[in-house]
Amino acid sequence: MDSFPLSELILILYTFSLTILLIFSSNGFIMLYYNNKFKRKFFTETSIDKSKIVTIQLPLFNEMNVAERLINAVCKIDYPKSSLEIQVLDDSTDETSKIVSELVKLRKSEGYNIKHIQRDKRTGYKAGALKDGLQKANGEFIAIFDADFIPQANFLQKTLPRFHSKNIGMVQTRWEHLNETSSLLTKVQAFALNGHFVIEQEVRNKSGFFINFNGTGGIWRKECIVDAGNWQADTLTEDLDLSFRAQIKGWRFIYLKDVTTPAELPSEISSLKTQQFRWTKGSIETAKKLLPTIWSSKLNLRIKLYSTFHLTNNFIFPFVLLIGLLNVPLLFIKNGGEFNSIINFMSLFILAFISTFFLYILAQKGIHKNWIKRGLIFPVFISGTMGMAINNSRAVLEGLLNKKSEFIRTPKFSSNKDIVNQKKYLTTPKISFQLLLEILFTIYSLAGVIIAIYFIEITALPFHLMFFIGFFSVSALSLKQVLIKNC
Repeated sequence: MDSFPLSELILILYTFSLTILLIFSSNGFIMLYYNNKFKRKFFTETSIDKSKIVTIQLPLFNEMNVAERLINAVCKIDYPKSSLEIQVLDDSTDETSKIVSELVKLRKSEGYNIKHIQRDKRTGYKAGALKDGLQKANGEFIAIFDADFIPQANFLQKTLPRFHSKNIGMVQTRWEHLNETSSLLTKVQAFALNGHFVIEQEVRNKSGFFINFNGTGGIWRKECIVDAGNWQADTLTEDLDLSFRAQIKGWRFIYLKDVTTPAELPSEISSLKTQQFRWTKGSIETAKKLLPTIWSSKLNLRIKLYSTFHLTNNFIFPFVLLIGLLNVPLLFIKNGGEFNSIINFMSLFILAFISTFFLYILAQKGIHKNWIKRGLIFPVFISGTMGMAINNSRAVLEGLLNKKSEFIRTPKFSSNKDIVNQKKYLTTPKISFQLLLEILFTIYSLAGVIIAIYFIEITALPFHLMFFIGFFSVSALSLKQVLIKNC
C-alpha cells in the first residue's frame, strides 16, 4: 500500500516533465511550419555610402592567444580608412594589454583610426565596456566582434546595404566554425549551433518574430542602441536583453544566413560549461526582466506568445534532469505491470525527439552537402544535452533566485595552443560539488542501463544509454581538465 502512492507520484512527475519537454521541443514543428509558409525571404538593399563612419568594437578580457588575430582581421575589412574607427575595448589584467598596445601603435602608423581603450574597473563586464566605448564612438553604425571571431573582409559590403530603412536597427550574420572538426566536442557544438543559426534565426526573422543579436558578428545602428536604453549589465546576456528591448520599441532586425563570420568554438569542457551556464542563466534573467513589458505592450498576441517561448526555453533543463532521475524507478513500475496503460500513453512523447530531430537535420541540410553523415551526430548531441543538465539546471535556478554572478568569458586558444596558456585559462581549478554530482549521476545512469537490460526493456534502453553517455562524457572530460590544471 505504501508503494502505490509513491508510484503514482513518480508517474505524475514524470508525465509532467515529459509534457514540459514536449511543449518546448515543439519548437521544431513550429520552425518547420513557418519555414514552409515563408519559403523565400527578399531583402531590399541600398547603396553603401562609404563616407558614413563605422565604428568596430572589439571587447577583450585576457585574450592573449587571439587578440592579434582579431585586430589583424578587422584591419583587412574592405572600407575606407577615413570612415573606419576601431575601438579595442581592453579590460585585460594580463599580457593581452601589452600585445594590444604594441599592435595598436603599429596599425596607427599605417593610417588606421584605431584606439586602445582601457578602464580602471571592469564595471558591467562586457556590457559596461561596450557602453563605455559607445560614448566615445563616432560611427553611425557599430559592428561588434568578440575575441574568438575572424570577420571577413567583405563584412561591411554585405551588411551595410541591408540598412535600407531608418527603422532597421541591427543586422546579424551567421556564425561559422573555425575548429568544427578538431574534436567530437566541437563537432557536437557546431551541430547544435547550426540549429539556431541556420533554422531558428532565419525562420524567426522571415516570419516576423523577434530575433536576437548574438553578441558578436553583427552590426547595429547606433541610434537604435541608444533609443532602446543602451547596454545594460543587469543580466548575463546583454545581447539578448538589448535585442528584445529594441524590437519592443519597433526597431526591425535582419538576419543574413548566407553571410558568415568565422569563430572558434570552445575546445575544452570547462569553457563550454561556462559558456552554457552564462547563456542559460542570462536568458532566464532576461525573461524575468522583459516578459512583463512584452505582455503589457501593444505587440500582437502571436509575437507575445513566441517571445515568451523564446525567452523561457531553457526551463527544460531541470525537467530533463528530473526525467533522468525518475527513469530508474520507472523501470520497476513498468515491470510491475500495474500502470501499463499510462506508460504506453507516454510513448506519445517520442514526438519531442522527432520534432527536435527534424529541426537539426534540416539545419545540416541547409548548409552541408554531407548532411546525412552529419545527422549521425544527433544522438551524441542529445546525450550531451542530457549531460549538461546539471550545469544548466543550476543556471536556471540561480536566474530564478536572482543570484548574481560574475560574467566569466569563454577562454580561447586559437589554433596555436600551448599547454602553458591552456592551463592558465582553464576555468575548473578543483573538483567541485557539481562535478561530484555529475559523477554520481553517471553511476546512477549506468545502473539504469543495467536494470533496463535485466528487465529486457528494449525501448527504454536507448534513453538510459544516452543519459549514461551524456553524464559520463561531461564528468570524464571535466575530471580530465581538473587533472590538467593541477598537474
